Amino acid sequence: MKIVILGAGQVGRTAAYQLAREEANEVTVVDTNEELLRDLQDRLDIRTVVGNAAYPSVLEAAGAENADILVALTSSDEVNIMACEVAYALYRTPTKIARIRSQEYTRHPKLFGAESLSVDVWISPEQLVTEYVERLIRYPGALQVLDFAGGKVRLVGLSARKGGLLVGQALRNLKEHIPNTEARVVAIYRNGRSVQPEGSTVIEDGDEVFFLAAKDDIRRFMAEMRKEEKPVRRVVIAGGGHIGYSLARQLETNNQVKIIERDPKRARRISESLDNAIVLEGDAADEELLVEENIDSCDTFVALTNSEEANILSAMLAKRLGAAKVMALINKPSYADLMQSGSIDVALSPQTITIGSLLTHVRRGDVVQVHSLRRGAAEAIEAIIHGYKRSSRVVGKRVEDIALPESAKIGCIVRGEEVIMAHHDTLVQADDHVVLFITDRRHVDQVERLFLGETAGRR
Repeated sequence: MKIVILGAGQVGRTAAYQLAREEANEVTVVDTNEELLRDLQDRLDIRTVVGNAAYPSVLEAAGAENADILVALTSSDEVNIMACEVAYALYRTPTKIARIRSQEYTRHPKLFGAESLSVDVWISPEQLVTEYVERLIRYPGALQVLDFAGGKVRLVGLSARKGGLLVGQALRNLKEHIPNTEARVVAIYRNGRSVQPEGSTVIEDGDEVFFLAAKDDIRRFMAEMRKEEKPVRRVVIAGGGHIGYSLARQLETNNQVKIIERDPKRARRISESLDNAIVLEGDAADEELLVEENIDSCDTFVALTNSEEANILSAMLAKRLGAAKVMALINKPSYADLMQSGSIDVALSPQTITIGSLLTHVRRGDVVQVHSLRRGAAEAIEAIIHGYKRSSRVVGKRVEDIALPESAKIGCIVRGEEVIMAHHDTLVQADDHVVLFITDRRHVDQVERLFLGETAGRR
């Protein structure tokens, strides 16, 4: 597949890394910064073009004429939109994805209709991060909470802790502990390494466990893995930018929310737009301010400023001063891994959260959702199965008879309104929504060919 990526910022570079590692893809990256492109080309097998991403001559040089997908990820909404318009007008590029940050555009759905702007899919990293953080706050103790099948099923990642009823016991005992609830452990990471979940696998203190369950069963299962945490009431947000403000709006109805914003004008503006949240002007890394605002009674502290260094510092300080749980927005993956293993409970990576939305439209076959996990090392995919029993390697087969690579596991099947946790003898039928967990992304192509081959020719 020929993919042109416009913009070599944090999200653009992550997209290039993810897509260029797959043999089936030919990737070209466009940016005005020659140094950034040179660095990318030294690391990846890609083409690069220097220039304005919306110029026809630059798009032509990047191979837009033969591209299957154009992904516009520059820092300018207008450049992204214009690039999609040019690609459609000149080359009829089949799929055009644009990063759109401003709500002035996104609040008007008609702009992106079939007969409007030539943007097939728009992505807002800020909106995706806001929704991601909100889900984490709704499920205290979770490291990740991801939706599948329109919210019927959720994938949750958490750290098993001493005191959880299942810690120290084999997975086969799960049914005894929660007799009327079905859940499926799809991956376990121990000291950073993947452990294959079998019936005899014993959950240990500190294990990172990923499980699938129907939405209504999530909390009961989490209580088996760690001591149940109280619902989040008090939330302090550092940074009143796009993400901080959006999160405050989402939470202020049911939570006590405070925002700390350095810029006096911005603080005044957002305070006038919020109904219940309290806006404080100041520095979130100011110890005196945090103590004065009773940070020790805060359930969750979320650092969402534009500076990852400031986010790390304020989150670590809030934790030391007594905040129950702290999260920090961190762009550099190496920083995120380092911080999350220390005093920061959750390191939020905008690139990792965003890349799944891109991969959903790149994957072959009828893919509904893709979520990138563990900094891109693993993936969770929801796909619709097509084909006929006589010709398909999947339809009409039992799960145990499907030739999956060792790193891939079918977690559950959604059939209409029914959520079916996958067991060895579960039959896969046409039109099923199948949720797969792949611990090694190198096997994604193999899984695509096996599961999605019937619809691969659609793109």
